[in-house]
Amino acid sequence: MTRPTPFPRPLALGLMACLATLFAANHVAARVAFDDGAGLLLAILVRSGLATLALGLLVLVQRKSLRLPSGSGRWQLAVGLLVTLQSLFLYSAVARIPVVVALLLMNTLPIQLALISWAMGGPRPTPRAALIMGVILVGLVVVLDLPAWLTEPEALGPGWFLGVALGLAAAFVFAWALWITEHRLAEVGSTLRSLLTMLTVLVAMLAAGSAGLVPGGMALPASAAGLWGLAALGLFYGLAFSTLFITVPRLDMARNAPAMNIEPVAALVLGCLVLGQALTPVQLLGGGIVVAGVVALGLSRRA
Repeated sequence: MTRPTPFPRPLALGLMACLATLFAANHVAARVAFDDGAGLLLAILVRSGLATLALGLLVLVQRKSLRLPSGSGRWQLAVGLLVTLQSLFLYSAVARIPVVVALLLMNTLPIQLALISWAMGGPRPTPRAALIMGVILVGLVVVLDLPAWLTEPEALGPGWFLGVALGLAAAFVFAWALWITEHRLAEVGSTLRSLLTMLTVLVAMLAAGSAGLVPGGMALPASAAGLWGLAALGLFYGLAFSTLFITVPRLDMARNAPAMNIEPVAALVLGCLVLGQALTPVQLLGGGIVVAGVVALGLSRRA
């Protein structure tokens, strides 16, 4: 089978930056919906439902087999449930703390994945990687304004601690999903794997909503602004997710994946314009350190 010709690098980088911006816009739209009273489960249902539809159409168009390799079913289910938790945790964080801070916490993903891989018998992080991880953590300390938090926790609001914990938890469960995908689901096609993952999220959210496991989780927004937010988060996520998987064979991800780390930057701009959320100059410096560290960590593992 002939490998698809990669896009020219400027085009690939530009496309990935646009996709990262769409992912950021999805989270900003979610905050608009949450602020208007939309339920957490409802938001995830809208997002996963449209993504499942897009991926299902893609599987039909590409005539992909729906058969899983022997022994991979339980691992695929585990990944779907972990992504369900990641969606719950990340959207819960977005509802409590500034969107850009939640996404910067998600950017601890490379650190957590490297440590999980090491704990599971993988290679030990190199001294250079360990140094970059330390720099990223310093950046997080700055962007979270931990000294002010410790001296005057009430100034940051009652949801700050829980929001930060949920952001870190979202990165943790997603890191496990990535580890399982790489080490237990390598034989499953990416499109089928993504479809089954989104389908698991959709079914799990429907079950949770029907059982009333999350109080108010299926609440409708109070006004048209919240409805527009729900529609936008589904549209932005579905468009970005499906476009990414359609074009990924031509994006040369090994070289260009760090371009996706523009997402927190896009979230900062959109959060300021749409939500009025702004970070202090010191927090902006910390955010820049985190993004630069994540990009450096991504590049350091590639030739």
